[in-house]
Amino acid sequence: MIGDVSGAERIYIACGHTDMRKSIDGLAAYVQQAFGIDPMSNTLFLFCGRRRDRIKALYWEGDGFVLLYKRLADGRFQWPGCAEEAKAISWQQFRWLMEGLSVEQRKAIKPSRKDLVV
Repeated sequence: MIGDVSGAERIYIACGHTDMRKSIDGLAAYVQQAFGIDPMSNTLFLFCGRRRDRIKALYWEGDGFVLLYKRLADGRFQWPGCAEEAKAISWQQFRWLMEGLSVEQRKAIKPSRKDLVV
């Protein structure tokens, strides 16, 4: 199905801002050159512009790339503004990001480790 990113094994955020004029080929080349990651892997890549009100997502479906674009009508994404690096995030962090929250929630309950059973 077109645009079904739920099959992605990993999610990476391109920290900082990305030139949102880049197309599929430009974003795929950026992933490969800047991060050393194969853009055709089963990975969802997220990019955000300087204004932080729009996101592009790049995903390889096996037979071609899907480029998804989201522009907020009001508000901004809580995007990590650190240096140019790719940051792996979980599906929970992806949901937080799409809901307008930061991917680094200070008050989130951390999953417990099974070896700490009392």
